Amino acid sequence: MSISFDIVFSEMVKKRKYDMKKRAELQRDTRRRIVDATVELHRTQGPSHTTIKEIAQRAGVNRLTVYNHFPDIADLLRACSRRWREQHPAPDLTPWAEIRDPQERLRTVLAELYGYYARTEPMRAKVLRDAETMPALAALLEGTVVPYLRAVRELLAEGWEAHGKEGRRLLAMLSLAIDFHTWRSLERGSGLSREEAVDSMLEAVRSSVSRPGQP
Repeated sequence: MSISFDIVFSEMVKKRKYDMKKRAELQRDTRRRIVDATVELHRTQGPSHTTIKEIAQRAGVNRLTVYNHFPDIADLLRACSRRWREQHPAPDLTPWAEIRDPQERLRTVLAELYGYYARTEPMRAKVLRDAETMPALAALLEGTVVPYLRAVRELLAEGWEAHGKEGRRLLAMLSLAIDFHTWRSLERGSGLSREEAVDSMLEAVRSSVSRPGQP
C-alpha cells in the first residue's frame, strides 16, 4: 500500500511540476507577444499614439492581461527597449577604438552610425518625438541612448589637438555630427548621399579646431 501511495504521490508531483512549467511557458509567450506587439506599434505609430487596447488586439489578449504583465507604462517601455536593442543593436565601439587616426576614426564612425540611423529611422524618429511629452520615455533614453552617444563622442574626441575653448567647440561639433537629427537633415532633408553627409560633418569638425588631430 505504501509503495502504491508513493507512486501516486510521485506522479502527482511530476504532473504539478509539468503544469507549473507549462504555465510559466504560456506566461512568457504572452509577455513576448505583448512586447512584440508594442514594439511594432511604437515603430509605426509612436509610443504616445499607442493605446493599451491596440496592444491587446495586436497581441491577441485582453487589456487586463496587458495590465497584469505590465502594470506600469515604464515597465512596458523598458521591455520594448530591450527587445528593440536585441533586434537592432547599436554599432560596437570596440573596433572604432582601434583606429588611431582621429579623422579616419570619425569618418568610419559616422558612416556606420548613419547607416544604423537609416535602418532604424521609423522607430527612432517617433521615439525622439514622443520623448518630449512622455517623461517615462525621456527617462529611458537618458539611461540608454544618451550614455551611448556620450561614449561615442568621448572616443571621437581622442587624438585631436584641441584644448580649452577650442576643446569645448570640438565636443559641440562632435555631438552635432553624431546626432540623429543631423543625419536626417543631411540625407533626408538635403538629399546628400551617405558619403557626402559624412564628408560634410568631417569638414565641419576639422574647421572647429586650428590643428586637426593626428594619428
